[in-house]
Amino acid sequence: MVPYWSEKARRLCISAAAGRTTEEAALRETRADRPHTLLLTHTDYELGCQLLRIPPFMNLTTNANLEAAFGGESMANRKYLFFADVAKKLGNNELAKLFRDTASQETEHAFAHFRLLHPELLIEDPAALNDADKQKMLTRCLELAIEGETYEYTTMYPEFATQARQDRDSTAEAEFNEQIEESQQHANLFRRAASNFGFLVPIEQHHAERYGVALKALEGKGVVSEADQPVAGKWICKVCSMIYDPAIGDPESGISAGTAFEAIPEDWVCPICGTRKANFVPYREAELKEAA
Repeated sequence: MVPYWSEKARRLCISAAAGRTTEEAALRETRADRPHTLLLTHTDYELGCQLLRIPPFMNLTTNANLEAAFGGESMANRKYLFFADVAKKLGNNELAKLFRDTASQETEHAFAHFRLLHPELLIEDPAALNDADKQKMLTRCLELAIEGETYEYTTMYPEFATQARQDRDSTAEAEFNEQIEESQQHANLFRRAASNFGFLVPIEQHHAERYGVALKALEGKGVVSEADQPVAGKWICKVCSMIYDPAIGDPESGISAGTAFEAIPEDWVCPICGTRKANFVPYREAELKEAA
């Protein structure tokens, strides 16, 4: 049975046909009990599966549920590792171990979901794979990594930053007369969130560019390297990849735009991960170079 997909998914399917889908296939009936979904032909369905890299047997609802489950288990892993760090710092090693052990189990759960989402990456017998098969799988891994990082720096974090600024303004205005102090705390929180989301945009772009260079290297076009000269004025955190840009500064930490990295006080810390200034190095862009 052909599943009912969202209008967005249907448009992607139609686009995948690259002009080969007929007008008849593009116009689908709307179910009365599901007014926001459209029925797809088998042609649309197959094209959509190819475009979205979904196994043809999988319903989009199940796919979405697996994505959500993978995200939940992944988040639980990082959350429990954070809790383990808290417990360790507070001297409760037994509780820290419990959190770490559980985090490891959540990772296995996440891997199980991810294998269903991407069966093309399953490896049953590495020795049975030829070089072309290995190349295809590694290429797919880099494609997925580039896709995710690009979405984060082009869409997700810019939208989050905009929303945080809007929330800050509306929250401060709504609570101004009733709870001035709490409103200020909210405003500061949203202001910091907006600032951090802004800092994360170049970080994710940096990640995507590195993956792009790695993909070209995998294709035999060169070797992964860095530019010989650092980008003027920019410094990158060795811990989280936050890129300090003097044109932006770090206003929420009292570092105004136009402040050179060298002029930042030594007690300044990375606004993303909190590491000290000494853990920053001059930023060099990822670069593909000829093999020696």
